[in-house]
Amino acid sequence: MPELPEVETIRRMLEPAVVGRRILGLEHDDERKYRFTDLAVGRYVRAIRRRGKFLLFDLDDLEMVVHLGMSGSLRLDQGSHTRVRIELEGQTVFFNDPRRFGRLAVLPRGDYAAFPTLARMGPEPLSRSFTAAGFYRSLQRSRRAIKTALLSQEPVAGLGNIYTDESLWLARINPLRKSSSLTLEEARRLHRAIRKVLRRALELGGSTLGDGVYLRPSGEPGYFQIEHRVYGRAGESCPRCGATIFKTVLGGRSTHFCPLCQPRASHM
Repeated sequence: MPELPEVETIRRMLEPAVVGRRILGLEHDDERKYRFTDLAVGRYVRAIRRRGKFLLFDLDDLEMVVHLGMSGSLRLDQGSHTRVRIELEGQTVFFNDPRRFGRLAVLPRGDYAAFPTLARMGPEPLSRSFTAAGFYRSLQRSRRAIKTALLSQEPVAGLGNIYTDESLWLARINPLRKSSSLTLEEARRLHRAIRKVLRRALELGGSTLGDGVYLRPSGEPGYFQIEHRVYGRAGESCPRCGATIFKTVLGGRSTHFCPLCQPRASHM
């Protein structure tokens, strides 16, 4: 958290508020996490783009790269955990981050050496470049668990814990299976599921969990958590088959799935 739907929701809501405005100053509390911010002062925000879970502010020949970490959000009102204050002409943006895992850096455009995940990221899942055939080929190159492969951002960009679990459930694929074990038909099914889940999450403004950490720039929550089928629902009944939803830990991440309709065997 935040993942693609939350980051894209933030981007869409910030865009009309900041694009075309000049940055007057950036105040922050940690030079190690928020780097080269003085380079942004005096420059205009020409556009805001998103790449996976990153926000990219176009500042002429520079980029301000923002990664929200586990708990970050960009808001138009000040919260109790503000780490960066971005002063623009007629507008202030606050980077709130309770757990302090977020990062911000002003860099030459396209120079992502400080963000290796961004540099090696796979295709955007809602773009034409994300094809079922290409997705299948990427999965075949990895012997990691399919969930771990998706979280790496290499087969496809923007998926985190929530939307990986939800997509795998919809596609009836067990998160512990090796990525390379998926058949072409299973990869196609997962490809469709990823796109369907993300589109619906975007419609509902992302997921605001019980901790209330993620809020839209307006201060409103997202609502996709109401439609979570497995994530955060361990011990409840699977809405598809009625079996009890199981929770395990994979690569240090909580992982939710239905053991009946997401079996380890690949024959379904």
